[in-house]
Amino acid sequence: MNIFITATNTNVGKSYTTLKLIKTLSQKGYKVGVFKPIETGVEKYPLDGYKLFNEAKKYNQNLNKLSLDDIVPIQFKLPAAPIVAGEVNFEKIDTAYKKIKNECDILLIEGAGGIKVPVSKNFYMYDFINYFNAKSFLVVQSKLGCINDLELNLEFFTPDVWAINLFNDSFYQVSYPYLKQKYKEVLIIQKDLDKITQKLLKG
Repeated sequence: MNIFITATNTNVGKSYTTLKLIKTLSQKGYKVGVFKPIETGVEKYPLDGYKLFNEAKKYNQNLNKLSLDDIVPIQFKLPAAPIVAGEVNFEKIDTAYKKIKNECDILLIEGAGGIKVPVSKNFYMYDFINYFNAKSFLVVQSKLGCINDLELNLEFFTPDVWAINLFNDSFYQVSYPYLKQKYKEVLIIQKDLDKITQKLLKG
């Protein structure tokens, strides 16, 4: 199974969430792998990919045969959309994907930025969902403006699961009442990881 982790924007908590999913799914007995096809803003090494790789190796010894470059095959120095940061080599992504896919039951694939970030002329970040035949998990920041961010994303695509990354408790006064009324169930990453993983594993 592949799960693509995306978010309503950049710096919303994709890596934070993926780290939590690694631990939770591993504790359920799955061999978990991680893959970040593209990381931008890379200086000496890809920071997000490094954190994900090190965490996953704690639980899945199969990953020790791989390198950080296998986990993050495309790395650009400029912190910008991939289409601006450089030319994306999809063959390199495919080669790395085949290597990591053989070493896990569940592969967590982390996107870059938000769902509509352009990767190349005719390919956007959301296209990776179909590209990898993955389930989708949308991370939503809890700060003021999250209602607008969430609803714009939900108009564009339907994630298999979405959940709030709680930055502060003001969310419960400012945004939660509306979301609870409209969507009935509002999952919080910090509180509902079991429910989140159950939904992702279902079907």
